[in-house]
Amino acid sequence: MVLEFTERGIYCPAGDFHIDPWQPVDRALITHGHADHARPGHRHYLATDGAAPVMRHRLGDIALETVAYGETRQIGDARVSFHPAGHVPGSAQVRVEVKGAVWVVSGDYKLATDRLSTPFEPLRCHGFVTECTFGLPVFDWPDEAEVAREINGWWAGNAAAGRFCLLGAYALGKAQRVLSLLDPDIGPILTHGAVENTNAVLRAQGLSLPATRQVTPETRAADHPGALVVAPPGALSTSWARRFRPASTGYASGWMRLRGVRRRRAADRGFVLSDHADWAGLNRAIAQTGAETVCVTHGYTDIFAKWLGEQGYDARIVPTEFTGETLDEAGEQ
Repeated sequence: MVLEFTERGIYCPAGDFHIDPWQPVDRALITHGHADHARPGHRHYLATDGAAPVMRHRLGDIALETVAYGETRQIGDARVSFHPAGHVPGSAQVRVEVKGAVWVVSGDYKLATDRLSTPFEPLRCHGFVTECTFGLPVFDWPDEAEVAREINGWWAGNAAAGRFCLLGAYALGKAQRVLSLLDPDIGPILTHGAVENTNAVLRAQGLSLPATRQVTPETRAADHPGALVVAPPGALSTSWARRFRPASTGYASGWMRLRGVRRRRAADRGFVLSDHADWAGLNRAIAQTGAETVCVTHGYTDIFAKWLGEQGYDARIVPTEFTGETLDEAGEQ
């Protein structure tokens, strides 16, 4: 077996390393910088050069070595390379080859392209370890241009009516993707500190984003009429957001495809936008690998594994501590 699934995480015995482990290990290969995949406490880290700045920002002074996409490393008896996952800037799938057997760990991924992430690269392999955060047919993403029109129309309408727009989006990845869709001519764009700090890291890497201003304790809402405020989802229910009144609240997430989720969050608007693959994307990505064995990690694992089995795959459920996309404050990535 090229990979084993242990209490510390996904393990490669031939190379004596783990991939996105959730407990401290000696050598950790990290797919991307979200907190459920890049955790503190490992002795050595290996990630793409595109993921490294955010990891350092979030984890501090870690022993981090970097590789470029497609660059091959020999680690023990395993040949390892990182390939684009299309999830967030610098995100990667990890390809592991041992004695001719190839396994790929997807991390989080999406097939739809954007202006931020290197597009997903299909990899042929014998075994594929895949997320299935949105592994139900109901999850079918609209075109990004349609979502942009919806967000900008919502913003323009509220600005004209004298209301602020509060938009919940993950600080890494989703927030920048939302920013890339905005029409800055509508009004000022304000950001939560967690979003703006991540913006600064990614801008330093060459990412192009519209002008934004961080909300500080000194920020007076009256000085920014018609503003759209981008913040982590958990911040929208705190006193931090209450200075912006009157306001319309929205969330950008794949979970907005489910009306009940939007209703429970008391959101005025829900925008279906995800950095994870939808149902069709998951199935297409798996088919492109040519893998016979597919291990599903986080999401609708039972349903998706059953579906894959019916399609002829050797499908297995692998328990992990990855969370995927969530609107809970504790799951803020």
